Amino acid sequence: MPQKPEATKIILDIEKIQGLLPHRYPFLLIDRVLELKKGKSITALKNVTCNEPFFQGHFPKYKIMPGVLIIEALAQTGGVLLYDSLPEPETKIVFLSKINNAKFRRPVVPGDQLIIEVELIKLKKKFGCIIGKAFVDDQIVAEAEVIASIMEIEELYG
Repeated sequence: MPQKPEATKIILDIEKIQGLLPHRYPFLLIDRVLELKKGKSITALKNVTCNEPFFQGHFPKYKIMPGVLIIEALAQTGGVLLYDSLPEPETKIVFLSKINNAKFRRPVVPGDQLIIEVELIKLKKKFGCIIGKAFVDDQIVAEAEVIASIMEIEELYG
């Protein structure tokens, strides 16, 4: 079981996260990085509030965070770790390629605080592999292995 990081301990705030990830509201799904070990692991936090736009339709009467968005939050957390681990990250774009062994253990609802723990398994020039778990109150809610492609921005956009 993870040990819940101290609420005041912030390694990267939202501004620094936005400096690494291309995602923006409403699709930026991590609020803070609480621990970061370059090339090894990361722990991030996502506060789940009733104001999230996806709750309008999933489901209005019984608000549940979509599992795919929990996996996206996990992937974004891994993205921060990958960008932090790459040489010249400002010249790269990292995007989701594959999800393996995704499992969902319990629903995530407004008021929950996701603690996302990700470990870097493999990093090559063109891809990275991470394994991550999301927790609420020390209970695992989701887990997955994520493969990310890494491209030069210039290669993608010319």
